[in-house]
Amino acid sequence: MAIGLVGRKVGMTRIFTDDGGTLPVTVLDVSDNRVTQIKSAEKDGYAAVQVAFGKRRTSRVRKPLAGHLAKAGVEAGHTLREFRAKAEDLANLKVGGKLGVESVFKVGQKVDVQGVTIGKGFAGVIKRHHFGGQNASHGNSISHRVPGSTGQNQSPGHVFKGKRMPGHLGNVQRTILNLEVVRVDVERQLLLIKGSVPGASGRDVLVRPAVKPPKVTVPAKPKAEAKADARPKAEAKPKAEAKPKAEAKPAEKPAAKG
Repeated sequence: MAIGLVGRKVGMTRIFTDDGGTLPVTVLDVSDNRVTQIKSAEKDGYAAVQVAFGKRRTSRVRKPLAGHLAKAGVEAGHTLREFRAKAEDLANLKVGGKLGVESVFKVGQKVDVQGVTIGKGFAGVIKRHHFGGQNASHGNSISHRVPGSTGQNQSPGHVFKGKRMPGHLGNVQRTILNLEVVRVDVERQLLLIKGSVPGASGRDVLVRPAVKPPKVTVPAKPKAEAKADARPKAEAKPKAEAKPKAEAKPAEKPAAKG
């Protein structure tokens, strides 16, 4: 896993492309990522970098963590995250330094963004699981949006675990893969990303280089080109010429009797 950054979702905006079109983007503030610890395989069993993001009052920090941050000379943050990486990727990092957005991401790069989705509270099966609902004709008495029967007959006689039913919607951790970095603002330490980023504005997100390459779809060739690309059939060998048959000699007439 490559080094990433912790950020805050600022909101959405749009930017103008070179051809005059508009592109909707999500703005992420990834400034002030402070290095609190660099782990090595010899000492810790694996190579990683630990970063702090945000701010937290000193009175809210426990003494073990306060000593850990004081040793690194770093201000306390409300988020402490760790990114595993190779030893050569951590050679240029120093404890107490900062990770800049220009040193991690570049324009056109694919990234994975992790965050907590917006909570929607209690929701029914139509909103939560996209059920179709029941008939609205006569005979259906106030049960148009209810899930209907959930159990079985006498055997087994209970509701199976995982049954899609009404319940709490949202407020879960989700990761969106292969989003594109459209612009990198070095001065303000901002990332402009094309695509859907989970979470509400003001919530923390985790941005890392993509781990799964996007699938490349090969366009199908037209039928005319496909026929042209087809391999030519092997030419048939010329048939051997048949030898002419020997002409049959005419039978000799018997001599006439005298």
